[in-house]
Amino acid sequence: MGLLDQIFVFHPHPWEDRDWVQLSAMPLEEVWFPAKDGEKLFGWYVEQPVPGAMLLWCHGNAGNMTHRLENLQALYRLGLSVFLFDYRGYGRSRGRPSEEGFYSDAVGAYDYLVRVRRIKSERTVIFGRSLGAAVAGELAKLRPAAGLLLESCFPSIEAVARDHYMGLPLHWLLGTAFRLEERLPHLSLPKLFIHGDRDQIIPIALGRRTFAASKPPKEFYTVRGADHNNLPFIGGKAYFSKLAAFINSVVGR
Repeated sequence: MGLLDQIFVFHPHPWEDRDWVQLSAMPLEEVWFPAKDGEKLFGWYVEQPVPGAMLLWCHGNAGNMTHRLENLQALYRLGLSVFLFDYRGYGRSRGRPSEEGFYSDAVGAYDYLVRVRRIKSERTVIFGRSLGAAVAGELAKLRPAAGLLLESCFPSIEAVARDHYMGLPLHWLLGTAFRLEERLPHLSLPKLFIHGDRDQIIPIALGRRTFAASKPPKEFYTVRGADHNNLPFIGGKAYFSKLAAFINSVVGR
């Protein structure tokens, strides 16, 4: 990971030691598991009493899992089982962030669900937010799933850099690419794209460009008034209902 990648791409936060299991008010399990390349990673696993859909969550480029706890609680209240994990170098997970490392981390998380939790691909929906959408897209290329949820996604690091820096080729100086746009034409599983129309970090035009590059079946859902980091809560009941409808349609509950 180069200096510019640290500045522009990866923003991990150190772990804060609190009783997160108690604070979660859910049957939250703390899990250690290996990435595909063997790096030691940490995640949270929460399962519904009655088996149904399993959401494998690839989060964005900043913070760590603890910053998603409120969102995790909302997804659990929706009736979903969820596996949320931290990439290498984030939270308690070991190692240093990198693009290839993130892909290895996601494969390791998926394989943990299959081998340890016995979750079938027909029950698994891969969920990626922001940078995590590119990770989710790569995972969907490598492993089968019932559906793919892409929230606040972008075509590539190059596209984001050109948008933010007046077309300057800043991406030439970075060691990451995250070319989601190149993977989507080859993915035939059902896809739901979600984007806020006031997103200042990843403008909705980049989300629509990514959607246009993808192969059907697909759907684009706009959350009115939502910026990048408040989308689930601005979207509210309608947003979570949309998630549930898509997940139920692809998992077949």
